[in-house]
Amino acid sequence: MVSALNPYAKNYPVISGQLPGQSLPWLQQARAVALARFSVNGFPSPGQEEWRYTNVKALEKKAFLPFFAANVRVDADFLASYQLAGVWSVVLVDGHYRADLSRLAGLPENIEVLSMAEALRCRAERVSRYFGQAVADSEHNFVAFNTAWFTDGVFIRIPENQVLAKPIQCLHLVTQEGGLAASRNAIVLEAHAEAEIIETFAGHATDYLAVTVSEVFVGENAGLTLHKLQVEAEKAYHFSGAYLKQAQNSRCKHHQFAFGALLARSDIHADLEQAAECELNGLYLGRKRQHLDNHTRIIHKQPYGKSLETYKGVLADRARGVFQGRVVVAEGAQKTDSAMHNCNLLLSADAEADTKPQLEIYADDVKCSHGVTVGQLSEPSVFYLKSRGVDEETARNMLTFAFANEMVEKIKLKSLHDWVLAQLLKRFPQQGIDQDWL
Repeated sequence: MVSALNPYAKNYPVISGQLPGQSLPWLQQARAVALARFSVNGFPSPGQEEWRYTNVKALEKKAFLPFFAANVRVDADFLASYQLAGVWSVVLVDGHYRADLSRLAGLPENIEVLSMAEALRCRAERVSRYFGQAVADSEHNFVAFNTAWFTDGVFIRIPENQVLAKPIQCLHLVTQEGGLAASRNAIVLEAHAEAEIIETFAGHATDYLAVTVSEVFVGENAGLTLHKLQVEAEKAYHFSGAYLKQAQNSRCKHHQFAFGALLARSDIHADLEQAAECELNGLYLGRKRQHLDNHTRIIHKQPYGKSLETYKGVLADRARGVFQGRVVVAEGAQKTDSAMHNCNLLLSADAEADTKPQLEIYADDVKCSHGVTVGQLSEPSVFYLKSRGVDEETARNMLTFAFANEMVEKIKLKSLHDWVLAQLLKRFPQQGIDQDWL
């Protein structure tokens, strides 16, 4: 039953017939169940423990609607500023795949890179094996919302033993004021495959809602490097979740950079089988009144797994940063090795950092640790630089940049490294950073 108080659910019948997969009973059933869940409960609230620091009530005051017009014009310079060199790229505009803007020439024929709408038309049985298998709608209602509302997305499958010659960039752009861009992605690496995927989120509009769910499956002995670059417009709302299923002996690295949006929430959840390895790195940079929420969860389901987590936040003005990291070591997951670190640098008295690391250990032969810091620049370090002839403003900027740049340096792909570095310098909360230093 649709709640009269839920404007999104109330408007759903207007757009439901234009959503992909209308001929697939299993998908229509999934959408119906997700809609019913969202209609009753709406978006998550701070009353839920894993949303206690983030209030999305503002989304209920205005119903952002999907846009279905074909071939919306995209400014060429705007597109070029986000489309990386030396990669294959898949472009989605306002939640819809654009073949005319994508660059897939030279992609090996046995590698599948399709829009989700196309995959549901010609690979429906294959998509059904993965849809909803890495995350359930019951996780929270942004996932249910995505299941009901997604208009398109990307389906990527890297076959067994295939090593991708260069990265694939999935570029999500929003151009419509008041628009909703809802996309659903599936990334599948079969056994012994290797790939690098870059998810980029940006907007030419100023006020919109972007909601993306990516289900990621890393096969036995496969290796995946996944990047997420969130540079949404200043007044945008953003939610994205990457939900990973890692098979035995698989390896996954996830690098996240959250620079944009008025309010943004990012989930990275990983389930690890025996001897799987997972590394999560993140940098969130908040200024003005930005609210940037990072939620991670790693479940070691079997023995000999390894996980390493390092997140850093730089917060200025009245910005608020949130980090909730949870590591679960299941019963029997002996010899697990896990470490979690979250460090926050506050550049003003009004900035706020909320951090909540959690360890749940149900095995007795493990090595697990976590550490958290929240504070301002070290005055002795500032004094040291001043004593070497550096003025105070430059000294503080140098120390702040060094703190953040540690995460940028983890990027091995040069074109991506340089792009993220440029974004960091462009959005840096303090002035006076000179790229000639680097």
